[in-house]
Amino acid sequence: MAPVAIKEKIFNVGVVDWDIRDFHGYSTYKGTTYNAYLVVDDKITLFDTVKKPFKDDLLHNIHKITDPRNIDYLVVNHVEMDHSGSVPEIIEAIKPEKVFCSAMAKKALEAHYGSHPWPLEVVQNGQEISLGQRTVRFLETRMLHWPDSMFSYIPQDKLLISSDAFGQHWATSETFDDEVALTELLRHAAKYYANILMPYSALVQKLLAAVREMNLAVEMIAPDHGLIWRSRPDAILEAYDVWSQQKAQRKALIIYDTMWHSTEKMAHAVASGLAEEGVSYKLMNLKRNHRSDIVTEVLDTKALIFGSPTLNNGMLPTMADILCYLKGLKPTGKIGSAFGSYGWSGEAVKDIVRWMEEMKIEIVEPPIRVQYVPNHDVLAQCVELGRRIGRAVKERTA
Repeated sequence: MAPVAIKEKIFNVGVVDWDIRDFHGYSTYKGTTYNAYLVVDDKITLFDTVKKPFKDDLLHNIHKITDPRNIDYLVVNHVEMDHSGSVPEIIEAIKPEKVFCSAMAKKALEAHYGSHPWPLEVVQNGQEISLGQRTVRFLETRMLHWPDSMFSYIPQDKLLISSDAFGQHWATSETFDDEVALTELLRHAAKYYANILMPYSALVQKLLAAVREMNLAVEMIAPDHGLIWRSRPDAILEAYDVWSQQKAQRKALIIYDTMWHSTEKMAHAVASGLAEEGVSYKLMNLKRNHRSDIVTEVLDTKALIFGSPTLNNGMLPTMADILCYLKGLKPTGKIGSAFGSYGWSGEAVKDIVRWMEEMKIEIVEPPIRVQYVPNHDVLAQCVELGRRIGRAVKERTA
């Protein structure tokens, strides 16, 4: 990826990671980018760095614009190592006058990389610095999604450098939102939000309110992952508003795994009941769907219906995996139930219900268990379970 001018004398000098396929359990099947931004002003300033294996690519990109030793300031908006992994080497290469970061970032940098005589300068929320023709205002965004996170806003360019917010894990040769299909871009952005920022939805709402109160003029949003929002920054701001409210559609997910197809038959019967009530649904077999793609669907779903047979006095490992992953993401306002077959003990459904209750998913219909293979009467019960949940979905999303 060559440097790309995103504004006059402002460049994306980051790199594309075409090969990454997993990000802490999140399936990055289309890769990602590590964006870094170089502002050429009286004080040449680099905003963020890149993952350590790509440090030479970053320096090579900077070289195409200026000698890295000409850089005066480094801004560390976020210390997670996909953005700060090359900080020690970059500081050694450019020898900046100052390294700006939040108070929490200073602690995190020292925790990650040890104590160094770096020219760290802690900035406060709302503080501004001058680059010459431009100023930078720092906006603290704690827990979006690390304690150290902050945004950098350049009012003269109406540019918001947004760290991990508003990004996507998507490797492309394109740089801007208007160079790709908006629907696909928003799908990647939704997956990113669901798997990374959903636990902090209340804080996202507060941040959006604060941005409105400050009346910031935002013409372009430049995240640290994925494409830059230059034509439709309003689209991603509106999407974050909806996602952070966790507004649900008339939609249900049947998330299941099966051993000898008995639980699978029950899943399809539940789906029939939902269809009869006119509720949108998706059957998501845990052998065929990655946890992070399931969670993306959870984002706007009202009902979650889980199915698993019993294995060794418990649920299948795939079901334990998705429940553990989902619990950490803290979805809110969900309803649902559970179902499954068993041979001689039948604990799986009970275990699933316990996890659902811990996640505050309201059990609106009693779960269904069947020994061995479901007969016509049991499948009829599953259809009725789907109908009842479908009616509850319609009542609660009216």
